Amino acid sequence: MSRSINFEIPAGDDSVLRCTRFPSRGEADSLIVIAHGYKGFKDWGMFPYVAESLSGKHEVVTFNFSHGGIGADLQNFTELEKFARNTYHRELKDLNVLLSYLSQHPKLGGLPLFLLGHSRGGGVCLLHALDSPGEVAGVISWNGVTDLDLFTEDQKQDMREKGRAYVLNGRTGQQMPLDAVILEDLERQKERYNIIERMRTAKFPVTLIQGSNDVARLRQGSEKLTALRPDIDWVQIPGGDHTFGTVHPFAGPTPQSEQAIAATEAFIGQVLRS
Repeated sequence: MSRSINFEIPAGDDSVLRCTRFPSRGEADSLIVIAHGYKGFKDWGMFPYVAESLSGKHEVVTFNFSHGGIGADLQNFTELEKFARNTYHRELKDLNVLLSYLSQHPKLGGLPLFLLGHSRGGGVCLLHALDSPGEVAGVISWNGVTDLDLFTEDQKQDMREKGRAYVLNGRTGQQMPLDAVILEDLERQKERYNIIERMRTAKFPVTLIQGSNDVARLRQGSEKLTALRPDIDWVQIPGGDHTFGTVHPFAGPTPQSEQAIAATEAFIGQVLRS
């Protein structure tokens, strides 16, 4: 039986962060905050299992970005108008709101903070650590992006000319809207969002945990980042795809997802000992 605790935090306007805490089963070594990716959510497939697994020695918090498209039922994309306006600026604001709240918590506030991001969430975690020097003990990027422009040329053209484009959710069949504000944010904050360039001088510990069969574009980004920063460990999981072989609804862990969890624990242990 899960010992998880659900809670909500207001995030400005009509926005709310829906969160789940997985309390540590012993003395907590750190706090791990897990950020989902594009068209993802905290209760997708593997995430509750991953959080529960990591809660052996750590406090773990998962959350839904306020404009990720998932509403109060936590499983379905019912807030597509919010998804249409889900900029990186918005996601970084959400993460700030959550981390500020957790920093005031009597038990969680004093723990070393690790950010674990999957896919787009990996890029957002790196950006937060770049924007907030000294706050984060380390970033763990699972099949993470290093280039935040995830949109096709056709989508960008539609955003510019029609004000709205669409992206297919392959799992649900929904055409999910993307408004021009997303592209405007990317272009206006180009320097801030240039992760590769900003990582040149960053000091915080990072590990990239990636499946050998992950998307080619994401693997090329990891290659570029580790060429620039050879001190960043690139853990490659043989046979792992973008979700380490796991599916939604969750059908159980895979050898690749277990390796990703083990590599995460090893990285945190190494950082805490150094």
